[in-house]
This record gives sequence, structure tokens and C-alpha cells, in this order.
Amino acid sequence: MDELAIDLARFQFAFTVSFHIIFPAFTIGLASYLAVLEGLYLKTGKHKYIELYHYWVKIFAISFGMGVVSGIVMSYQFGTNWGVFADKTGPVLGPLMGYEVFTAFFLEAGFLGVMLFGMNRVGKKLHFLSTLIVAIGTLLSAFWILSVNSWMQTPAGYSVNELGQFIPEDWWAVIFNPSFPYRLVHMVLAAYLTTAFVVGGVAAYHLLRSQHNHLARTMFSMAMWMAAIVTPIQVVVGDLHGLNTLEHQPAKVAAMEGHFETQKGAPLILFGIPNEETKRVDYKIAIPHLGSVILKHEWNGEVKGLDAFPEDQHPPVTIVFWSFRIMVGLGFLMLAIGLYSLWLRKKNELYHNELFHRSCVAMAPAGFIAILCGWITTEVGRQPYTVYGLLRTADSVSPVDAAAVSVSLAAFVVVYFSVFGAGFFYILRLMRKSPTKYQEALDSKSAKASPGITTTTHLNP
Repeated sequence: MDELAIDLARFQFAFTVSFHIIFPAFTIGLASYLAVLEGLYLKTGKHKYIELYHYWVKIFAISFGMGVVSGIVMSYQFGTNWGVFADKTGPVLGPLMGYEVFTAFFLEAGFLGVMLFGMNRVGKKLHFLSTLIVAIGTLLSAFWILSVNSWMQTPAGYSVNELGQFIPEDWWAVIFNPSFPYRLVHMVLAAYLTTAFVVGGVAAYHLLRSQHNHLARTMFSMAMWMAAIVTPIQVVVGDLHGLNTLEHQPAKVAAMEGHFETQKGAPLILFGIPNEETKRVDYKIAIPHLGSVILKHEWNGEVKGLDAFPEDQHPPVTIVFWSFRIMVGLGFLMLAIGLYSLWLRKKNELYHNELFHRSCVAMAPAGFIAILCGWITTEVGRQPYTVYGLLRTADSVSPVDAAAVSVSLAAFVVVYFSVFGAGFFYILRLMRKSPTKYQEALDSKSAKASPGITTTTHLNP
């Protein structure tokens, strides 16, 4: 098989999945946020919560639609560029992906219409139930997709038949494979943080325009509570996930940490330039022994380097090394934002500190970047395998021609940037509109349709 064709097929899948992953990550968090907003409205009767619901539900609908479209394209690639992989893993992964459609997607699609268009057509409690079910559906979708991905990282509960296919022997072990619980919690928390920083960034943008915008204040307060509470939890979960990866994929951790040699009292390399030819990290800044303390919880604990594994099993070190550091760096920036928001809240300056608001606007896309870097760390770090330790990437590709893949890749690039670029632009336009002005426009439209009755008053208890 032509190595160029393999690389192009890998890049094409990486390109499409990079576009796709940001939409589910956003909609998972946003669906839960919408459920919280509507729940707070029903509990307190305060109209600010339902006004914010109206503001964000349209953004959710557009993001959900783009996520569905971008996900369908990925499925087709299994049958075109990755036919061998689909054939060998189909008996295990096919049913899991089918369960995602039959449970999560049907649940989301079935109640999405009620959620979007049923506010004034069904009872308030039924509408809230619809929003809640859509939020649960997004979490179920994450459950099944991460089970699929985790099995590829830590395969379990299978046997291999005479055709070389992976056959399920224990579905419980397949679904709840060794890395799945860590990966699921880590991803869901990442989705919540991504949404929190988008909401916080949008709110900060409107606070910079008017510190007295009461809806922006509510958004900002909720987002900062989320950042302050969830980010420390994510740091702990990330550490546990790292220890699980060390147990099952030590070569990946060696690449993440930049450890080319097995050593006791391994340092924590903060920065440097991995040199895969000389097998060392040049110009490194490191803290002695801290790597062993983090990974082994021992001052002189032995940490395996890449020299402990055959060279043809080494993942690309440079990519994994830097993607991991960008992800962790953004995580600690999020932690700093969350903790500093508590200090400002205590001083009653949360809504008045312009420098902090500008920082939150700049951090709005941080969650998306961190998720992409985390995905790169996970997937590139798994190389040279598609099913870790069992099925190599080079043995998973269909007999495709490099020229054919390059043409389809070019078409994907043009279409994706055109279609999804327009979607991004429209979402940004919606975010730039003040939630108060949006509600005024919504009320005016409702008043013209039904004189004397606004959307807000119609929803009064």
C-alpha cells in the first residue's frame, strides 16, 4: 500500500473529525445548560432564565444540525478509505454505533422538534421534559461513541475468528473496557467546560458593552461558577485518566512526556523540542523527579521511556508532545480564570473588571482548542495502531489510490470551509446580538402575531 495514500486517508479522516468533534462537544454542554435554564425558570418563575433559554436555543439548533451533517460524512469514510478496518472491527464496533443511533440520536431527534417549536404549544412541564430528554440524549451519544473509541484504545471482551475479525465474547467487557470510564468522564467535563467558556466569553463581550446588562450578568455568573467548580474536578480526572493510560498505553505516555529513555526519578519536562533522530528533547526546561512523582507517586519511581518499546511501535513524538502541552496549558488557564472569578465575586467586582472580561472573551474558544489537542494526543499517540496493539493503521486502509484520496480531500476542504464557515459566521452573529435586544425583538414579533400577549407573559405561571 502506498504510504502517501495512507497518510492522505489519515489526514482526510483527521480533517473531517476535527470539524465534527467541536459540534457534539458544544451541544452536549449547551443542551444541559438549556435544561438548567428552563428548570430554574420553572422553579423560580424568574423570566431572565427563559429569556436566556430563547437566546441560546437557536444557537444550539444550528450547532446540532452541523454536528449531524459532519458526522454522516465520517461514517461514509469507513466504507471508502477504511474498508479493511470496518470489516475486521465491524462485529464489535458496528452494534455499538448502531446503539448510539437507536438510543441517543432517535431520542434527540424525537424531542428536538418539541424543544424548538413547542414552547407555546405544549405544557411547560412537558416542554421542560423535552429539553431534559434532548440533554440526556446528547450524553447517551457521548456514552456510545466514547465506548467505541475506548475499545480501540484498550480492547477487551473479544476473540478473533478464522477471518481475522474481532468477535464480541463479553459485551459488558467490550462496552466498559478499561479506559472507558475515565475517557467518558473526562470528555463530558471537557464539553461542559467548553460550553461554560463560550457562554462566559459571550457574556463578557456584552458586559464590555454594558456592565448593566442583567442577562449578560446572569450568563457570566453561571459560566464562572461552572469554571470554578468543574475545572479543578477536571484536573483530578485528567490525572486519573493519565495513570490509566500509563497502565495500558505506556508508549503513548512516554511520547506525551518526552521520555525517550527509561529512568528512575524522571523529570517533568515542561517545554522543549523533541528530536526523534537523536532520541532526546533539546532545549528542555524540566523539574527533576516530578515526572516520577506524578506518574508513579514515588520520588525515584521508574518511568518507561520509548527505548522500552520496539521502534516501529513508537508514536510520532513531536505532535503528541506539543498537543498534550497545549491541552494541559489551556486547562490550567481555565483553572486560573475560575479561581480568579471567585476572588472578584468576593470583592463584588465580577461584573466591573474590564481586563478580566477581555480575558474571558479571549478564552471563549479555549475549550474547543483543548478538546482538539486532547483528541490529537489520544489518536496520534495510539499510532501505529487503529486497534491498539492488534491492528495496524497500515493494515486497516482500503486499497485506495493516492490521487483519488487527494481529490476527495481537496473537495472536503473546500466544501467544509464554505458550508461550516458560513455556519460559524452565523452563530457568531447571533452571539454578538445582545440577549436583551434579542428578547425585545422576540417579544415584538410575538406581539404582532398575538396583540397584547408577549412570549414572556405567555409563559408566566
